Amino acid sequence: MANAIIDQAKEKMKKAEANLQRELGQIRAGRANASLLDRINVVYYGAPTPVNQLATVSIPEARVLMITPFDKSSIEDIEKAIMTSDIGISPSNDGNVIRLVIPQLTEERRKELAKEVKKTAENSKVAVRNIRRDAMDELKKQQKNSEITEDDLRDLEKEVQNTTDQSIKNIDAITSEKEKELLDV
Repeated sequence: MANAIIDQAKEKMKKAEANLQRELGQIRAGRANASLLDRINVVYYGAPTPVNQLATVSIPEARVLMITPFDKSSIEDIEKAIMTSDIGISPSNDGNVIRLVIPQLTEERRKELAKEVKKTAENSKVAVRNIRRDAMDELKKQQKNSEITEDDLRDLEKEVQNTTDQSIKNIDAITSEKEKELLDV
């Protein structure tokens, strides 16, 4: 029972890390990144469909995303979806492929984005700490109900803390990687 609590906490912490990775992937760093298109859905035959299910997304150059639709008739729908999205890049359509040229970031914008990265990372750390608190509360409840001994509680709390420390270390690594990507010119 107590191990289930720890396993659940580990799983939730992994999800918090994955969520951070996903959120940071959507922050433009002046380089082409296919995850920029993850939130864009195209109305295709009446159904909202993700771009990556309608086309191949490639990166022929460092600052260019190339979208090659499987069905050429959907190219205008894809272009319209990109224009109405919040990514702030105008697509260029040559009839066969859509190109997105990612603009170079100014130094000021890079610093703003770095702050945003730190804020997002801090939110992830708070989520991890909340998961730790919930796990600790559950373990204390079990000890109070005599389901586990005090020694078991101490060992399990130590394990939860170690898991938390590792998760926060992972979040810091993900964050510093993104900051490096943003601030390296």
